[in-house]
Amino acid sequence: AIPTAAFLVRLFMVQHDCGHGSFFSRQWMNDWTGRAISVLTLTPYGLWRHTHALHHAGSGCLDHRGHGDVDTLTVGEYVALTRWQKLRYRLYRHPLVLFGLGPAWLFLIQHRFPFGLMRKGWQPWASAMGTNLALLLSGAVMSWLIGPGTFLLLFVPVTLIAASIGVWLFFVQHQFENTVWQPAAQWNRQDAALHGSSHYDLPPVLRWMTANIGIHHVHHLASGIPYYNLGKVLEDHPELRHVSRLTLGESLSCIRLALWDDKAGRMVSFRDAAIAG
Repeated sequence: AIPTAAFLVRLFMVQHDCGHGSFFSRQWMNDWTGRAISVLTLTPYGLWRHTHALHHAGSGCLDHRGHGDVDTLTVGEYVALTRWQKLRYRLYRHPLVLFGLGPAWLFLIQHRFPFGLMRKGWQPWASAMGTNLALLLSGAVMSWLIGPGTFLLLFVPVTLIAASIGVWLFFVQHQFENTVWQPAAQWNRQDAALHGSSHYDLPPVLRWMTANIGIHHVHHLASGIPYYNLGKVLEDHPELRHVSRLTLGESLSCIRLALWDDKAGRMVSFRDAAIAG
C-alpha cells in the first residue's frame, strides 16, 4: 500500500501543477489532466483549484486565514477562547487528528461537497458532484472486476496513507517555527513566499516521490514554474537553498507547534506559550 500511496502523492502534485496551469503549456490540457487525476486523488479539480488560489493569494496573512490552510490561532486569540473552544482547538491540533482523522475527513468527506462555496454559483457544485459521479462509476467498475471487498481492501489503505502524507507535507510547508504571519497592513507577498513557506530539503527518493513540492518557497514565489523545473531554480540560484530550509529530521519538531506568537514572531507550542492549562 505504501509504494502505491507514494505514487498517488506524486499524481496529486501533477494535479496541483495543472491547477496552476503550469504542467502543460496549453490550459485545456492542464484542466482535463487535472480532472482525470481527480478521480484517483478524490479531489475535485475545479473546486480545489479555486480554494488553492485563495491560499496562494493570502498565505501568511493573519487577516486572510481559512483558505486551504491549517487552522492557526495566535497566542492572544487562544487565550481569549472559552474552555470548550480551547479544548476543541487543542484536539484539532493533536497529531492523531491532524495527520490521521483529519486527512480521512478531508479527502473522503469534505471534498465531496463545496463547503464554503455552496452559494457561489453552479461551478463549485459541478466540480464536486462531477467528481463524485466519476468516483461512483469507477468504483462500481472496479468492484465488478475484482469484487467490492478486494476493491475496498486496496482503495481504503492507499487513500488514507496518501492523504496523511499529503497533509503532512502541507503542514511542514507553512507550520515551521520561523515561518511568517503578518497582518494585512504589513503583509508582503515576496516575504510570505520566501520566509512563510519552507524549503523542505528531502532525500532524493522522497524529493522525487513528492515532485519537488518541498521547494515550496520557490513555488509560492513563482507558482507558474512546474515541479520538474523547481530543482533547476535552486541550481541557478544557490542562495535560495538555505532560505527557510527544513530537513526531514528537523521537520519532526514542527509537530508540537500550535500557535503563532506575534510578539516573538514564531510558531510555539502550547507549553512554550505557558498556557497549557
